[in-house]
Amino acid sequence: MAAVPTLTAEGVERVAPPGDAPIAEVAAGITRVGHALAERATTTNWVCSPLSLAYAFAMARAGAGGETAAEIDRVLGFPAEGTHAAFNAISRQAATDHVRVANGLFTQHGLPVGAEFLETLATHYGTGVHPVDFARDGAEVINAWVHDTTAGRIPRLFDALSPATRLVLANAIYLKAPWRHPFAEGETTHEHFAAAGGPVRVPMMHLTADLAYAAGPDWQAVELPYKGADLAMRLIVPADDQAPDALLAPDLLAAVTRSLVPTYVGLAMPRFDYGSHIDLVPPLKSLGLRTVFAPEADLGGIHPGLRVDGAVQRATITVDEWGTEAAAATGLMMLTSMRQPPTTVVSADLPFAFAITHVPTGVPLFAGVVGDPSDTKGGRQQPPR
Repeated sequence: MAAVPTLTAEGVERVAPPGDAPIAEVAAGITRVGHALAERATTTNWVCSPLSLAYAFAMARAGAGGETAAEIDRVLGFPAEGTHAAFNAISRQAATDHVRVANGLFTQHGLPVGAEFLETLATHYGTGVHPVDFARDGAEVINAWVHDTTAGRIPRLFDALSPATRLVLANAIYLKAPWRHPFAEGETTHEHFAAAGGPVRVPMMHLTADLAYAAGPDWQAVELPYKGADLAMRLIVPADDQAPDALLAPDLLAAVTRSLVPTYVGLAMPRFDYGSHIDLVPPLKSLGLRTVFAPEADLGGIHPGLRVDGAVQRATITVDEWGTEAAAATGLMMLTSMRQPPTTVVSADLPFAFAITHVPTGVPLFAGVVGDPSDTKGGRQQPPR
């Protein structure tokens, strides 16, 4: 396996974000995107990290202009000012002993990258540039970085990368946190769960504790805090068989937050352990993020002619009596819309031959040599020897 790179920026220190960084506005946009992705999920079990997705596109936004920048702001809900300061602040506040947030910039050897873009990534996202050879081991290097950053929960982000890839922006988030009120393992029993395809028997955990609880006309919610951190899982259960993705709607989540009150709760919930591999391009295009994937993309602040050719996320989550372990990694693969200089050069600057051939039969219709292109009369026939 390739060595895991340490991504640091030489000569540039990460800055402390201002106290008025627009975190709430960024959080609202991330919540909307997470709900929109859930609505478009095509699997029964589905997990994503809206924050990881947002980090990747926030870094791309640092080098975007024109309609590309406007679409990113509109779809992701980024504020007019202070986006990068907000993500800097989120990293510093969310990254604890239980949460790791890492960002990466991987470029093709020799690719010049905009100085202002690099400075923004260094000062707000804590990353520098790491040159790789995408034709040789680019995917391997990035996968090693993701594997290391997520404690092996995401073994690889990419199955393969095109040799034409010029640049990858990546984010990885890893969480491992115990419950403040752990479930008693001896009380876990196999019970029926009303799965979409019919009832199934699953290990159902049980907890009786003072927890924050809320209820609406067609839902109940309980907050499960993690020990030693400002983190909690909010479990939202429908009163009927409504689609669960509707429970992630921003208005409903806001109602949950407003309505939580301390309550003595008896809770039953299943263990679960699964992962998702998401092609982000189709859902993001359906939300209106299109220009960044098009040949006319304006990412000139990173490098002239770049466009995002692909965007993927892998995420996993394990929930048991002890707590939660989860990880996600997001990658934006960028190509250049402009042709690169050819690696193979043919220069017909000395006498050469040609043949005009019928390809299927191999028959030469015409054949000739060019010894002096300036002689338009073809020269005189050479006498026989």
